[in-house]
Amino acid sequence: MEDIKNKIEELRKTLEYHSYRYYVLDNPEIPDSEYDKLMKELEKLEKKYPEYFDPNSPTQRVGGAPLKEFNQVRHNVPMLSLQDVFSFEELKDWDRRVRSELSEVEYVVELKIDGLSVCLSYENGVLKTAATRGDGVVGEDVTQNVRTIKSVPLKINYLNPLEVRGEVYMPKDAFEKLNIQREEMEEPLFANPRNAAAGSLRQLDPKITAQRKLDIFIFNIQRIEGKDFESHSDALEFLSSLGFKVSPKRIICSNIDEVIKSIQELGEMRGELPFEIDGIVIKVNNLKDREKLGQTAKAPRWAVAYKYPAEKKKTKLIDIIVQVGRTGAITPTAILEPVRIAGSTVSRATLHNEDYIRQKDIRIGDSVIIQKAGDIIPEVVEVVFEERDGDEVIFNMPTKCPECGGDVVREEGEVAVRCTNMSCPAQIKRSIIHFASRDAMNIEGLGPQIVALLLDNGLIKDAADLYYLNFDDVVKLERMGKKSTENLLKAIENSKQNDIDKLIFALGIRYVGSKTAKNLAKAFKSIDNLMKATFEDLTTVEEVGDKMAQSINAFFKEEHNRALIERLRNAGVNFTLKEQEGTSDLFNGLTFVLTGTLSKYTRNEATELIEKFGGKVSSSVSKKTNYLLCGEDAGSKLKKAQDLGVKIISEDDFEKMVNEGELL
Repeated sequence: MEDIKNKIEELRKTLEYHSYRYYVLDNPEIPDSEYDKLMKELEKLEKKYPEYFDPNSPTQRVGGAPLKEFNQVRHNVPMLSLQDVFSFEELKDWDRRVRSELSEVEYVVELKIDGLSVCLSYENGVLKTAATRGDGVVGEDVTQNVRTIKSVPLKINYLNPLEVRGEVYMPKDAFEKLNIQREEMEEPLFANPRNAAAGSLRQLDPKITAQRKLDIFIFNIQRIEGKDFESHSDALEFLSSLGFKVSPKRIICSNIDEVIKSIQELGEMRGELPFEIDGIVIKVNNLKDREKLGQTAKAPRWAVAYKYPAEKKKTKLIDIIVQVGRTGAITPTAILEPVRIAGSTVSRATLHNEDYIRQKDIRIGDSVIIQKAGDIIPEVVEVVFEERDGDEVIFNMPTKCPECGGDVVREEGEVAVRCTNMSCPAQIKRSIIHFASRDAMNIEGLGPQIVALLLDNGLIKDAADLYYLNFDDVVKLERMGKKSTENLLKAIENSKQNDIDKLIFALGIRYVGSKTAKNLAKAFKSIDNLMKATFEDLTTVEEVGDKMAQSINAFFKEEHNRALIERLRNAGVNFTLKEQEGTSDLFNGLTFVLTGTLSKYTRNEATELIEKFGGKVSSSVSKKTNYLLCGEDAGSKLKKAQDLGVKIISEDDFEKMVNEGELL
């Protein structure tokens, strides 16, 4: 067994080394395929020998269980903001104030990464907590999410307490890919990488964060015990030696003229950087000089941020096209004469909606000013009216859906024009993906790629067709072997037994979320009753307002939607509310934590049962935890529960409590 332990530790060290080469130094020594092979070998050994589980193993960066909420963290050292300057004259004024206090000064010029500031705390060489800046004094605990960032070292070769500050960001290429995916799903696009990074870091499900390809640069030591530094640049070199990815392209300057020259040079290469910056940070290098200069309540006096002016370019608006999303929203997009701005070539820009076009009086053929103030998505700032020659064409939103020819509507108080036909070809793929998603019909294995495969081969045309698939047709498809086909068809068959709140949400009725779907299910007891409900009936349901009631009525009046529902009924999909057995408040006030692999329930099913009986599920074990529901291959949560004296129950115990209505 000692050989196995040594092999596991050797693999972890090897993977950590190559991860550091790839994610921190950007200089890999082995191909991705070799790295993946080592990772799979480690995963296999850790699964076979769970006694050697280590939460800091490279295999644990995929993200843990979803969080219910973020806990607050009080910073040991306040995370101050920086004073901004917008001209070289303002920068020189700041320099004069610094030199009035110091006889000699040395500056460090650094890129101001456009992301989200976090503090990482290490104890005994292990990452303990990661917290957002918040208000500078109190932030949010985002440790689970930060652990998924590959360039964050989970262990370092320094055992004394250490706190560092860094900027979490999303690289440009990752941002562009994310927005393409969101556009396909008709989800709101992120305006820029900073918004994307902030939204990704604050996901309650760490697995989503892990998919977002976040990165980090460390730019300061907040607190350290057992070591002193003379300068900020020395401190960064020390952090680099520990394996941190530190602030790149640092330039040491002896006067403000050198600082200005560096700002200009960095500005010229700004567009070529693989990440966004929103300025340059200038810091006094000597740490004792920083103490002498001090700070205000909000910002240090020894540092300042120079903000680059927004880059604008003129180009021609060649055409305006429209695209139809999952919920039928018809979105106008500007097609532009390609223009290079902020380091990339722009050929299109979103125009949001009809009102946006009218307010700016944007016409086809106009010369327009495009702005890209650090944002990946360009914005039409204004029209160059003096260049109009009379040939420009006023754009009108279509009165018929460009995909299916159906009527389009713009509801009162809304800015979007929509097609309400669920069978509209442009909406089908996205609506089926939504139908099969976890919070909807939860058809495991039916992701976007399989949906596209079924559509491209003509096996389905809408969500109802899923229930009429046969084995012989599916198994012939590329990537669909016998086992995967059997599993997919079994998952589709099992989904027929879902309670109707799942089906209501799966239908994709505008404004109806999963929580409202549960309220509608309880109120009307069946899909048929919901279809017959009047506007007045609907508005008596909790959280259903006038707009939602109108949307529900409109959905069920649409002939295509009614036909789809009838085909779901004929396929045997459950249309009536299942009566909940047992005592609804059995778990009232109790907190559960789930760990290990459950065999009788999926995690979602167990969570839903606990919540239906009045309890709540937490992601971490604490003194407030009442029960640890433990499956196979339990990890560190089991040990912590044992240490805290938390009651540990098996799936059989849990099932007994649910069926008999009594606590153990």
